Amino acid sequence: MPEDAKKHRFLTTEQVAEELNVSVNQIRALLRSGDLRGIQVGGRNVWRIAATDVESYIAEAYRVTAERIAAGELPE
Repeated sequence: MPEDAKKHRFLTTEQVAEELNVSVNQIRALLRSGDLRGIQVGGRNVWRIAATDVESYIAEAYRVTAERIAAGELPE
């Protein structure tokens, strides 16, 4: 988790994108789909994501990936 997460309860889309090594557009897509929890604050496209929700998203991604591997859905 970024150093900012230790200081702040909420992260920006940019901070989460950096943590997950993906684009900001991918984070916004995850927010719109509900796969990643977040809140809109103020103006349009101003999102904040709780550090705990980022950790929950990562844990769920590990769980789903493990299930897919066990089911033989992912190539080795």
